[in-house]
Amino acid sequence: MADVPVLQLMTRQGCHLCEVAAETLDRLAAEHGLAVAAVDVDVDPDLQAEFGDRVPVVLLDGREHSYFTVDVQRLRQDLAAR
Repeated sequence: MADVPVLQLMTRQGCHLCEVAAETLDRLAAEHGLAVAAVDVDVDPDLQAEFGDRVPVVLLDGREHSYFTVDVQRLRQDLAAR
């Protein structure tokens, strides 16, 4: 049996695109019985340096999947393939 996919949303407070991505990602995660871990990039200088200029960033199993918007079709495919 495959490991449960890990979905993370790299985000920051006051980011409208992040709010939209969170809503989209929550819907997709629910379709697959998953939870989304939101991570505020501004609480860690390393995360801020890596992701700060591209939030929101979606990570699937620790790997960057999409940024600025959720690539819904691709994420559905990748989750179904697991």
